[in-house]
Amino acid sequence: MSTFERHILDNGLRILTANLPYAQSVTCMIMIAAGSRYETPETNGIAHFSEHMFFKGTERRPDARAIAGEIDSIGGEFNAFTSKESTAYFVRCAADHRDVALDVLVDMLRNSRFDSGEIDREKGVIVEEMNMYFDTPRDYIGGVYDELLYGDQPLGWDIIGKKETVRAATRETFMGYLDRWYHPERMVVGIAGRIGDDAVERVSALLGDLPASTTGAPSPVQGYTNGRVKVFTKASDQAHVVVGVPSYPLEHPDRYALQMLATVLGGGMSSRLFTEVRERRGLAYYVYGVNHSYTDAGSLYSQAGVDITRIDEALTTIATELKGMTAAVPADELEKARSFSKGRFVLQLENPQGLISFGLRKEVLEGRAPDPEEVLAGISAVTAEDVQRVAQDLLADDKLRLAVIGPFDDAERFEKLL
Repeated sequence: MSTFERHILDNGLRILTANLPYAQSVTCMIMIAAGSRYETPETNGIAHFSEHMFFKGTERRPDARAIAGEIDSIGGEFNAFTSKESTAYFVRCAADHRDVALDVLVDMLRNSRFDSGEIDREKGVIVEEMNMYFDTPRDYIGGVYDELLYGDQPLGWDIIGKKETVRAATRETFMGYLDRWYHPERMVVGIAGRIGDDAVERVSALLGDLPASTTGAPSPVQGYTNGRVKVFTKASDQAHVVVGVPSYPLEHPDRYALQMLATVLGGGMSSRLFTEVRERRGLAYYVYGVNHSYTDAGSLYSQAGVDITRIDEALTTIATELKGMTAAVPADELEKARSFSKGRFVLQLENPQGLISFGLRKEVLEGRAPDPEEVLAGISAVTAEDVQRVAQDLLADDKLRLAVIGPFDDAERFEKLL
């Protein structure tokens, strides 16, 4: 299995490389330990908005067409994403064009102009992206659930922000956010694939002169409880639901047992949720279970899109499957989940983008060098007793919470189903 090499420059910037000699391509990615939870109420959405603006032009490449044209000219693909705790920018291209990819990425991050006219034009794009998000219940339900779980604090806010904060953003808003968080101690450059002999030297030449700066950290998540059910009323033929509980943060000692619990519950088309909710009862087209962890919080949950006339049966069934995890998991079912998790993990590491994405998430969110063998060993060590113990800790005592999008306005009617 591929291993990572880790280098730290004098200014604190980290470089992570993973050489795949058989590959013909390379993925160059810069990930920053800053996302929407690093915002204030007045700047909600600025992390995502900044991601857009980095593609709008630099001094050397004055507009979006010039930047895109440079990547098109090498047959590459480039994109970016913003999450609550990180933001990443990446290029995939033929290995021979690695230096072009790095030069474009660094130019965008160091020299973007954030032109006021471009900012005003892009506000319309962001607002339309919001409209698409709000009109897509399968996506928006996650935001409703996060608000139920975390309330009015950054983990409870939508990454995309609010229309009023986006429309109010000025060049100074962007500069304030970037000057606060975009510094070497929060940056990790990742290169995976056929990386070449001088990858570290090249990155050092491009970013080694960035001045070091101590940024501090965002406020820790605060405990929050305000009811067990949140309903977002929307006329529709289908209801979207999330049923879940708070779980553990990323580096919790029971993280692998929690992963096995989530896999038994809702990983794949032979999982308990898929089998019972879709195959046996025909209650949903899509249904799954997953755990999502942050650095200091987490949630184990199931999401589904269900017939509004059968929502009570669907919720009762999902709740029953969640609570059923507190019983011992049969040995054969645990082994299937173990093999499933290992297989999906290995498949992720087979391509440069998946490999470096895994590595950078470990570096950025956990602050340590990634080790694929450690993950596989952790999965291998989980016992049925571990899974049951974690399930009893998380799922006992009426802890389930529910978020619903659909033509309903009475939250109390759903509480008795949990």
